[in-house]
Amino acid sequence: VQLQASGGGLVQAGGSLRLSCAASGLRFSRYAMGWFRQAPGKEREFVAAISFSGGSTFYTDAVKGRFTISRDIAKNTMYLRMNSLKPEDTAVYYCNAWQTWGDYWGQGTQVTVSS
Repeated sequence: VQLQASGGGLVQAGGSLRLSCAASGLRFSRYAMGWFRQAPGKEREFVAAISFSGGSTFYTDAVKGRFTISRDIAKNTMYLRMNSLKPEDTAVYYCNAWQTWGDYWGQGTQVTVSS
């Protein structure tokens, strides 16, 4: 199983980025998917999640109204559209695929938001 995260970079506050997570080696449509992030010196935290079908989404309060999670089952890819970025969004962003019997993690992509 591989989860390849990409799309991170350096952006000014107020800017936007779109992260992608390409999944292979698993039946993508049978996994709930999510994004987590870890800032320097902090614990990894939940950012957003999307159900198997994409019909339900969940966000941490800090990103509600600014971030949008989505998935394209035909492309085995999950996305995180991030708008109105803030310096506190700076972190390594990880994608996660979850099922009742276990989960998988991607390698992370760095997002840096300058003030």
